[in-house]
This record gives sequence, C-alpha cells and structure tokens, in this order.
Amino acid sequence: MLTIEWSLASGWEKPYIKPLENLSLHPASSSLHYAIELFEGMKAYRGVDGKIRLFRPTLNMDRMARSARRATLPPSLGVKKPTKALLYVILSPVGPYFASGSFNPISLWADPKYVRAWKGGTGDCKLGGNYGSSIYAQQEAMELGCQQVLWLYGEDHQITEVGTMNLFLYWINEDGEYELATPPLDGIILPGVTRQSILDLARNWGEFKVSERYITMSDLTAALEENRVKEMFGAGTACIVCPISKILYKGKHLHIPTMENGPQLTTRFLNKLSDIQYGREDSDWAVLVS
Repeated sequence: MLTIEWSLASGWEKPYIKPLENLSLHPASSSLHYAIELFEGMKAYRGVDGKIRLFRPTLNMDRMARSARRATLPPSLGVKKPTKALLYVILSPVGPYFASGSFNPISLWADPKYVRAWKGGTGDCKLGGNYGSSIYAQQEAMELGCQQVLWLYGEDHQITEVGTMNLFLYWINEDGEYELATPPLDGIILPGVTRQSILDLARNWGEFKVSERYITMSDLTAALEENRVKEMFGAGTACIVCPISKILYKGKHLHIPTMENGPQLTTRFLNKLSDIQYGREDSDWAVLVS
C-alpha cells in the first residue's frame, strides 16, 4: 500500500510502499469508511493520598454500551454489521485541567448555520463521527475571536451544547425563581457524566430549582436585558466546569455576568467534584483502583 504522511511542520513526507499486514489499522476498516467508532472520556485520578480513583465509571460503561448499539449500521445500507471490534485504552499521566478555584471564562460564537446534532441522529452517543464535522465551525469561531461554538438547534435557536461540553444556565427564570437549567436529553444532547453529577448535587442541595428544559436564545437575551442571568458554564470530563463570559450572536456581543457573580455556583461545583475525584472527600462516586 502506498503511504504518505503529512504534518503541519513538514508538509508531505516521502512516499513509501509497505505490505498491508504491517499497518496497525487496515485501510478497509469500517471505522475509517463509515465512522463506526466510539470512545469514552473516563479518567483515573491520583488522589492526595496517592490512591487511584475512577469517577462514576458505571455511567461511562452504560454510555459506551448505548453508543455501541447505535453505531451498528444495518445490512440494508450495503454495509455489513461488524464482526470484529478493537478496544484501545490510552494510558497517560495527566494533571488537573484547572487548579481548584482558578479558571478563566470563555467566549462563544452562536450561529444556527452549523448544527452539532439533530433529531434521529447520534448526538446522544459518543461516536467519532459527531466530532469531526464540528472542527470547521470551531475554526470559524476562532477567526471571529471566540474560543468555542455555542450550538443552536431549530428555528427558535434552542441552546444545546457548548463546544464538546454540556451547558448550564443559573438564572432567575420567568417565574422569578432561582433556577439551574440545562437542555433535556431529547436525543441531541450527550448524557455527560459531569452533567449528571451536577444535577445530582444540585438536587441534593435543594437550594434552588433544578430543571432539564429547553432554553432559546430569545429566552437568554430577554433574561440578560432584565439582569436575571447569574452564571453560565460548560461541563465535561476534561474541565469539570468552564465559565462563560461572552456570546457573539447575530453580530452582537452578549455579556454574560458569570465572573461578576463569583462565580459562586460554578466554583462550588468545581471544588465539590474535584474534592471527590482527588480523594479529599469520601464518596461512593469514587471507585478505588487496586
């Protein structure tokens, strides 16, 4: 097989031919042709006591099983159901993404011309094909001076996810209630482990309303005009939580007052979850690895 490697630093390298059996992944692999691949973002944490912990690993395994069922294409498409699979586990030392209580807010670009997921698609599964198509939009966001994409959906511009993270809004809602809201799991939202953990914590605290509900950009802009928005943040395995400070929407920069409000709630979630992950607090969410 003719093989030519490319890199940003060197461009195209010298072509060479080598036997197929020497390749680590066969070029006819269904993973390459039809994106029949999935992955998980489960991390292991070395705690302050030197012990290794996994954070709610059964949630990762449940999601992986759901993704695997969804990734199998039917024979009617002319593509055979896979008869083999390969599981890779990447082992590499990583430190905490953010130091506890010290993190920087991000700016978002919201434009409905790009869609991350759609009803009947695979947005609720962690499949490789979901992410490749998002890179072009991410590049355009950066060209406009923003760091991430705020993905919108539908004619009413529903807020769905931010970059590769779930999204949370802490505000005073239309009924005058303090509320932590995140989009519902309706088929286009990835059921994040951190997302579920934040919902579980907030409901256990019982200090404000916790909702899985639709939020549109018109809802958000109205709340900003009426000074009802308190904090807005993304949530995921890599960062735990990431505060949001600005959204570029329809050519206008919307200021999100997350940092002016502490950010008290965002920091509280960050500290609580990282304390569990690194063994500073005992919890059945942390599974010790012998």
